Amino acid sequence: MPTVRFLDSLAQVPASAWDALHDGSNPFVAHAFLEGLERHGCLRPDWGWRPHHPTLWEGGRLVAAAAGYLKDNPHGEFVFAPAWADASARHGRRYYPKWLGAVPYSPVTGPRLLARDDAARHALLETSIAEAGALGLSSAHVNFHSEDEDAAFGPEWLPRLDVQYHWENRGGWRDFDGFLAAMDHKHRKNIRQERGKVARAGVGFRRLHGDEASPADLDAIHGFYLQTFREYGNAPALTRDFIGHLAREMPRKLLIILAFHGENPVAGALCLRGTDTLYGRYWGATASVPGLHFETCYYQGIEYCLEQGLARFEPGAQGEHKLARGFLPAFVRSRHWIADPVFRAAIGDWCDGEAQSVRRYAQALQAHSPFREPA
Repeated sequence: MPTVRFLDSLAQVPASAWDALHDGSNPFVAHAFLEGLERHGCLRPDWGWRPHHPTLWEGGRLVAAAAGYLKDNPHGEFVFAPAWADASARHGRRYYPKWLGAVPYSPVTGPRLLARDDAARHALLETSIAEAGALGLSSAHVNFHSEDEDAAFGPEWLPRLDVQYHWENRGGWRDFDGFLAAMDHKHRKNIRQERGKVARAGVGFRRLHGDEASPADLDAIHGFYLQTFREYGNAPALTRDFIGHLAREMPRKLLIILAFHGENPVAGALCLRGTDTLYGRYWGATASVPGLHFETCYYQGIEYCLEQGLARFEPGAQGEHKLARGFLPAFVRSRHWIADPVFRAAIGDWCDGEAQSVRRYAQALQAHSPFREPA
């Protein structure tokens, strides 16, 4: 039987051992990304992120692992369940702390159970349940897991569905004009008008990978990130040191999109790149220009995907406005183990009803696709 160890730091695992457990296509599960969050001050206990990573070892060889955290608040999870916490409190139960398998601050689908096969993934889940029981936790959760990991979860793990908006190159488009040509006249005209407003305002763009970005570029993108969080009254988690870490350690995975008016940066978007997917994460601006958000966060990313031959662009959570700009509904998944059997049954019924509503919602959205033919 493998030896189980729960680690409070990914620095305790060699990067080569961790990264041997995944195919490298998703940058968010890379050791450099996850360990960088810990090392550069992005995870704080008062924000509810205490590393507690389950790992399985055979001798000195790592055979399965997951990024896991003890959580005592919902900060940075993006799979929201305030009704569960409220119901727990009303019935005299504690919802927090709980264990969460996830990538902090990242509502991005990807592998969560890093292992050689489904049996090892299942063992990792059993280990997580056992640890939750030993610590007296209310529950264990795995957020934004990939569809092909479904087989590892037993029926005790309740499924949830949600919808995001993703762009896919379904038409084999080679350039932005080809993408627009697949749309109906109304949506094609709207996008051209939005892009035209930005161009007429004298705003230009530079797309820079981490190894192409200067310290001033990194300062600018972090400043835009801070600006957005200040505007919404939220605490910014990503530090400037972490952005620099990504540029050094994952240089071709980091993409920075900067908007300039003259020589002055006025907006920016921070993205990560996988093997076939671009992931939009954060944006900010100091100028108010009609269409600037759509150009910076969506159209520049689509152009990049078309130029680089990427198949997919996931620009982040939420936002029905993305539909009119070519981002169609896609399901995202999470799984939830609840310790209390009575509460688990009630939550299971709630999840079933929610899933039916989400599927109806996604079907209704598909009816409003901007494309001339079903994409």
